[in-house]
This record gives sequence, structure tokens and C-alpha cells, in this order.
Amino acid sequence: MSRVIIREASYDYETLRPLVYESLEAFCGNIITPSSRVVIKPNLLLAAAPESAILTHPLIVRAVAQYVIDKGARPQISDSQAIGSFASILAKSGIKAALDGLDVECREFRGSVRTDVGAPFGEIDIARDAVEADILINLAKLKTHGQMLLTCGVKNLFGCVVGLRKPEWHMRAGVDRDLFARLLVSIYHTLGPAVTIVDGILALEGDGPGKGGTPRQVGYLLAGRDAAAVDRVICAMLGIDPGDLPTERASIRMGIAGESIDIDGTVPRVEGFRLPEIAPLTYGPQRLQHLARMYLLQRPVVDEAQCKMCGACWEFCPAKAIHSTDKKIIFDYNKCIRCYCCMEICPHGALHSKATLPGRLLGKILHNK
Repeated sequence: MSRVIIREASYDYETLRPLVYESLEAFCGNIITPSSRVVIKPNLLLAAAPESAILTHPLIVRAVAQYVIDKGARPQISDSQAIGSFASILAKSGIKAALDGLDVECREFRGSVRTDVGAPFGEIDIARDAVEADILINLAKLKTHGQMLLTCGVKNLFGCVVGLRKPEWHMRAGVDRDLFARLLVSIYHTLGPAVTIVDGILALEGDGPGKGGTPRQVGYLLAGRDAAAVDRVICAMLGIDPGDLPTERASIRMGIAGESIDIDGTVPRVEGFRLPEIAPLTYGPQRLQHLARMYLLQRPVVDEAQCKMCGACWEFCPAKAIHSTDKKIIFDYNKCIRCYCCMEICPHGALHSKATLPGRLLGKILHNK
């Protein structure tokens, strides 16, 4: 049976730290030694302030680092961000200030090592620091995600794929949502973190996981050895069928869905949590999919009033489906694979998803049948 701890929490450090310590003690307290190489992997997507609810909160990062130090080990805090410099993310997120006075190493994942994650992917490049860590601590954020519905425990470890290899994998597997979910589950199970803690105190709803989302106070911290079990409890909390979560479907199909869950705590019901609309990535018979992709599928669009023409979206786009003119960005929806990476990394929250008019009309017709 897989244990998941859920506790009501706030960002008051004096009450937060004992809750973080409780979870760490339960799942990895007996394995951290002074000689342990402990890597802490928060969600550091891009430079954002704590109140934006995009990143793991700095006080949770501090509490985990302090716990590792108390055990006699030296923590390393690492991630591979989607955009911007690692130093700017640490500063803007408040993590740099929160860690002041602690003996902590902060460094971006850079070097990779070929690692077998199983069929059908075989060997892929994963951050060497994460692979070779004695203990990996997974610090996720409760957020919505335009492609994967939620970014929680399992998906957080996709950040151990370094740099531009992320959009490469979005291009190779992202056009098939279930295949991409299988990749995420494979990476998670290969790395096998000792514990996953999900910051669900201030969550992100709507068009997450970036600046298009909306912060929402939820007020809970969750932890477990099995991140998939933690994600299932989050589904219960939000009133989501776990089968609607692509990573959960992938775990079931791979035969590694996990044991029944022993919930330590009370699971609240969070009413009205706004989820992104998850539209199909392909539609109709193969010979008609070109037309369907162009005119029926939900697509990313730009709010020109918010767009700063910074170039982040077209530089990161794995399908090279975005280009710019002097005054605006233009999407090639035939190339677009609907991975929504552009929405995820836009530093200005200028991109969101929108159903086409023909797609909305078709949806109404089918719904009314």
C-alpha cells in the first residue's frame, strides 16, 4: 500500500517547516547520511515571483534544504528551466533570498548521460546529476497544464531532460498525448525519487502551467514515495477522474499503476477548480487530418495587446510553427503539434488556447446528438 500524506498548510515558515520535515522523515529520513549526494529538484520553469504560483515556493525549498543539512548532508538544488537564466529564476522566485545563510549548492542541470528508460524510447539523455544522485527529492507544484491536464509529481521530473532536448522530445512524442505521457512516466520510474512533495498551497488553475494561468489558494501540502499515488490523491481533491490524467492512463497501460493508497490526512474537495480544455491532437480519417488540423482543432493564439515580441515562443517551438513579422507573430497551424510549449514558456502570459469556430460548431452538433 502506498502512503500519501496530506496536510493543511500555509507559507508561514514556522508552521510549514514541521510539515515538510514530517514528510521527509516519513519517506527518506532513514536513508540520508552525511555522505549522501542529495539533489533537490523543484519546479523552476521560468523567472516568476512566488505569488504567480508557477514555481515551487521558496520556503518549501528552504525547508527541504534545511532538513538535508540537519541530516549532515549538503543539498544541491537543480533544474533545467525552459527559458531565461538559472540565476535570474533563483532571484525572481525568492529562492536565492530564502536560502541565504544555508550551505546549499544551486546549479542548473547541464551535463546529460544516456539512460535506458525502457521501451519504446530506449536510451535517452537525462541530467547526470539527477541520474547519479544518491537521493533525489522531487518538489512539484500543483498546476494545470494545457497538454497534460496537470503538472504535479510525475511530470515535474521532465525537468531532468536538459535544455533543448525538451522541445526535441515534444516534437518526437508530443504529437501523441498518450505517448508523451508514457515518456513522462518512464522518466519518473527510471529516476525513482525518494519522495515527492507537491506544493498545493497556492496552486495554478486555468491556462497553466505558465503565466497564462491564474493563482488560486488551495492550502494543502501533499507528499509520498509514489508520485503517481500523490497525483491520484490530487485528482480526488480536485474532483477529476484519474483516468482523465494522461500520466495515470500511461501507468495503467504500462502495468505500473501502483498499489492502493493509504491516505494520511483528510482529502478536501476543492470546488470549481478551473482546468484547461484538453482537445484532441488529431481528428478524423487520416486523409482529412490536414484539413481538420487547420480548421477544427483547438490551437494556441496570441493576445497582441500583451505580446512583447520577445521571441521566446518562436525560439522554443519544437515544430518551428511560429514566425514573426515586424509587428506580430504568426502560427503555421499545419505544423503546430498542439504541445502548447509556447503558452508554457511565454514570459508575458500573451498566449492561450482557443477552439476554432468550425470546431466549436462541430462540438455542439456532436454534443446534441
